[in-house]
Amino acid sequence: MDAKIRGFFDSVGSFFSGGDQIPWCDHDIILGCEREAVEADKGDSDELKSDSIMRLSWALVHSKRSEDVQRGIAMLEASLANVSSPMQQREKVYLLAVGYYRSGEFSRSRQLVDQCLEVAPDWRQALVLKKTIEDRIARDGVIGIGITATAVGLLAGGIAAALSRKK
Repeated sequence: MDAKIRGFFDSVGSFFSGGDQIPWCDHDIILGCEREAVEADKGDSDELKSDSIMRLSWALVHSKRSEDVQRGIAMLEASLANVSSPMQQREKVYLLAVGYYRSGEFSRSRQLVDQCLEVAPDWRQALVLKKTIEDRIARDGVIGIGITATAVGLLAGGIAAALSRKK
C-alpha cells in the first residue's frame, strides 16, 4: 500500500514538474565540445569539423540554460542548408525539435518531429519526443483550464459575497 501511495505522489509530482525523458547537458560538457570544435576548425578534415559541430549542437540544445539552447538552435538552422546526407538532415531536424521543445515552442517542435517521422516513421527517439511534446501540451492545457476555472470560481464567489452583503 505504501508503494502505491508513493507512486501516486510521484506521478502527481512529475505532472507538475514537467519530468521528461530528454537528457540534460552540463555546462562543462558544452565547454569541452566548444574546445573540440575550435581544435577541429584548425584541422583539415571537414568530417571532423562537421562531427564536432554536431556534438556541440547536441550539447547546446540539451542545456538547462536558455541562452545555450538558443545558440544551438541558431547553429543548427544555419548548418541545415549545408547538409549533404538525408541521415544528417534527419539528425539536425531532430535536434532542432529538441531545442524548440526546450525553449517552450511546442508547436514548432512538433512540426519538426513530424518531419523526422515522415523520413523515418519508426525512429524511436522521435516517437518519444513527439509523445513528450503532446503530453506537455496536454498538461499545460489542463493547468490552464484549472487556472481559468479557479479564476471564474473566485469571481463568482466575489459577486455572490457582494450581493449577499447588499441584502
